[in-house]
Amino acid sequence: MSTVSSTESPFRQPRAVWAVAFACVISFMGIGLVDPILPALADQLQASHAQVELLFTSYLVVTALAMLVTGWVSSRIGPKRTLIAGLVLIVIFAAAAGAAGGIGGIVGFRAGWGLGNALFIATSLAVIVGSASGGFAGAIVLYETALGVGIASGPLLGGLLGNLSWRGPFFGVAVLMLIALVATVVFVEKTPPTQPSRLSEPLTALRHRSLRTTSLVGLLYNWGFFTLLGYAPFLMNLSALRLGAVFFAWGILVALFAVFGATWLKNRFGTARTLYGSLVGVALILAVIGTFSGSVPTVIVATVLSGAFVGLNNTLVTTAVMSISPVPRPVASATYGFVRFIGGGLAPFAAGLLAAAVNVHLPFWIAAVVVLGGLALLTTVHRDLERADRGETEVDMAEEVAVGEGAVEPSEIRS
Repeated sequence: MSTVSSTESPFRQPRAVWAVAFACVISFMGIGLVDPILPALADQLQASHAQVELLFTSYLVVTALAMLVTGWVSSRIGPKRTLIAGLVLIVIFAAAAGAAGGIGGIVGFRAGWGLGNALFIATSLAVIVGSASGGFAGAIVLYETALGVGIASGPLLGGLLGNLSWRGPFFGVAVLMLIALVATVVFVEKTPPTQPSRLSEPLTALRHRSLRTTSLVGLLYNWGFFTLLGYAPFLMNLSALRLGAVFFAWGILVALFAVFGATWLKNRFGTARTLYGSLVGVALILAVIGTFSGSVPTVIVATVLSGAFVGLNNTLVTTAVMSISPVPRPVASATYGFVRFIGGGLAPFAAGLLAAAVNVHLPFWIAAVVVLGGLALLTTVHRDLERADRGETEVDMAEEVAVGEGAVEPSEIRS
């Protein structure tokens, strides 16, 4: 068995990999980009908090639904064309959102943005793995780095451009994604279609208990995560620039704990026990914000600290899904994305409605209970997670992921 030298840098990559990695950064920026401008949108467009939260709902719900068809599309037109289609849609709808005249238009265009985002994120990892030098492990490090940089820099860019105008973040993403689109067209080689997949595969995969259970854990966790991400900005009473700084600090912790902390804690305590601790952490943060919603310093500190637990969960819940799922990885990924983004999309809108109807404390208290419900559900697959941890080796994990993504053949890893 040949192995790649551990000293080879994962950042020495062909131009095609850097083109897709750059597009990944911009794509992941879209998650937190609108956070700093939510209060400004509500004030300047005379929209309720619930209406503004629909920017998350339309984006994430459409992303979730589109996850059901991305594999079907990619297997027929090829990964490169799927990437390009997703990038084109993001450029068009991000620019359209910036040019919109009211909250309804922005919400609608964010839905189109979500469709493009689903096509892109469902395909980008396979393209990076297939094009990267230095082996599978180096490609994953690069992908996780791009994810972390995108999540961290999205709120900062949103704050900087949003300080000029609420339209700025949307036009900024459109320009950056246009650059990424050109780079993808020029540098990424043509990729042929793979074995055609069936549209029904992601839904029929829910018949498997382990995948269904861990996907529902993702839904419940994302309910708490996006309650915090979507509604906490309204409690801080900060300018767009200062909100961007707060969520930039939050994003730095997300990136550090997703890339480094999750691996270290998993190796030390196992996937299940690390997840129990991080889910309890998220629930406690939500309970603190719900209880002390009137204290701006408390809300800011709690929000920033939540980034550590969010980073752990983002990596380890996905690891849990992929490690114990009995179906091919692309199918598991699509199924998990569909289920979890439904929770993330509905939570901010529900938070806006609950805060208006009752008080601002209730959405966070409910979210804390929901996250603890996810923890209780996770305990039902504890043994599956422990078996997966005991059976994992670096090579076996690499083969499972890379082959499942359609990026390589088994012989390319074991030869």
